Amino acid sequence: MKALESLLVEKGLVDRNALDALVDTYENKIGLRNGARVVARAWVDPAYKARLFADATSAIAELGYSSKQGDRMLVVANTPKVHNVIVCTLCSCYPWPVLGLPPVWYKSAPYRSRVVIDPRGVLGEFGLELADDVEVRVWDSTAELRYLVLPERPAGTEDLNEEPLAALVTRDAMVGVAKVAPPEAGGKP
Repeated sequence: MKALESLLVEKGLVDRNALDALVDTYENKIGLRNGARVVARAWVDPAYKARLFADATSAIAELGYSSKQGDRMLVVANTPKVHNVIVCTLCSCYPWPVLGLPPVWYKSAPYRSRVVIDPRGVLGEFGLELADDVEVRVWDSTAELRYLVLPERPAGTEDLNEEPLAALVTRDAMVGVAKVAPPEAGGKP
C-alpha cells in the first residue's frame, strides 16, 4: 500500500497532504469518536439506550452519524454473562460512521474465519480472557446490516458524565475484542 501511495504521489496523481488529511479524518474525527459518543450516551441516558436497542439506525442518526456504510445498524450489549464480538465472514463490512477505518486484522482471513470457529481463542489472542460461564455470541456483519457492541460500563465510572466516558471507549471494545478499561486510579480518563 505504501509503495502504491508513493508511486501515486511521485506521479502527481495524489497529494500526500490531502491523503494524510483524509486518513486522519477517518481515524480521528469521523469514526471512533462517534461510536464512543453513542456508547457514552447510552451509558448515561436510559431513554437513549432504549431507542438504541429499539432502532439503532435512527438513534445513531440522532447524533448525526449515518452513511451508506452504516445505514442499517443493530446494537448488541455486553453484560456480565454475555459477550458479543463482531465479524464479517464474507469480506469486511464495517460501520465506518461509528468506528472509522477498519483495522487490518478485522479484514484478515484468519480473523474472519477463526473468530467464528474459536471465538474464545481469538479473544484470548487480543488479551481478553472471559470466565467459562460467559456466553460468547458472534455477529456476522453484512452489506445490509452492520453491528456495534455496547460494551459494559466499567466500574468506577458512576460519577463520570458523557465526555469523559466517551474518552474511555475504544474501537476494539465496540467490535467486542476488548473491554473498556476503567479510568486510572486517581487519574482522569
